[in-house]
Amino acid sequence: MNEKLKMQFLGSELGEDENNEESARFHIIPCPLEKTVSYGSGTAQGPRALIEASWELERSSVCEQGIFTQDAIDCAVSHRECLDQLRQRTKSVASQSKVPITLGGEHSLSWAAVQGVGDALGEKIGILQFDAHADLRNCYMGEVHSHASVMNLLVKEGHRLASFGVRALCGEERISRNDHGVFFIDGEELVRGDIRVVNLPKDFPRHVYLSFDLDGLDPSIMPAVGTPVPGGLGFYQAIDLVESVLKGRKCVGLDMVELAPIKNDLVSPYTAACLLQRFLSFV
Repeated sequence: MNEKLKMQFLGSELGEDENNEESARFHIIPCPLEKTVSYGSGTAQGPRALIEASWELERSSVCEQGIFTQDAIDCAVSHRECLDQLRQRTKSVASQSKVPITLGGEHSLSWAAVQGVGDALGEKIGILQFDAHADLRNCYMGEVHSHASVMNLLVKEGHRLASFGVRALCGEERISRNDHGVFFIDGEELVRGDIRVVNLPKDFPRHVYLSFDLDGLDPSIMPAVGTPVPGGLGFYQAIDLVESVLKGRKCVGLDMVELAPIKNDLVSPYTAACLLQRFLSFV
């Protein structure tokens, strides 16, 4: 088996006609970005680990829609050059009425992925963020395009934001939430209340982009993330919530970020691959 085939998401389950660049509805874009991590490291290995784990999944109806995995973004260049590459990739995919699925890599990549989709559609879109962190700082450690400020950049660009699962929040981010009209339900409320269905505001955009930071999950089921925070979502609760917020809306892009593989931990990448497969079925 050649190396290129091994780097196709769900490659073990796709027929030749389902793994076709021209006809596939879903385009996986690996982006092994690790430029601004501030606690744990390893996000550069995340996309490969997730794709390799996907070979152990069972076939689902998602395969019939076609899934093609592109070559990875070149992250050896500068941070901004990485982001520019990704913005062009997601724009190109969305311009063909296909769905770009970016695998990270650190969360700063979401700025480029969302902007590219917005460029293709010619409009501002709604972002559905699942995350332990608000990511609404003006900058972090002197970096504007930080994993901790990515959502701040996007709301300043005019995109709407709905945030779920946050458990680590600073004063600056509370102000930003208020200033930009962020809709949010934090992790403690979701978990203590066992909330599984959420109704978005009626005026929230119909075109939405799902940004799923794996640290939104509880570390007991997802330890391999850069910044684990206790009190996170469970596996089925996350699935139910994502299905709920996508209902009645059109998902025009998706990313799954912050997987930082740990030696001998097979659970984390496999869990991430399982979730991604389920999320594609909702799209």
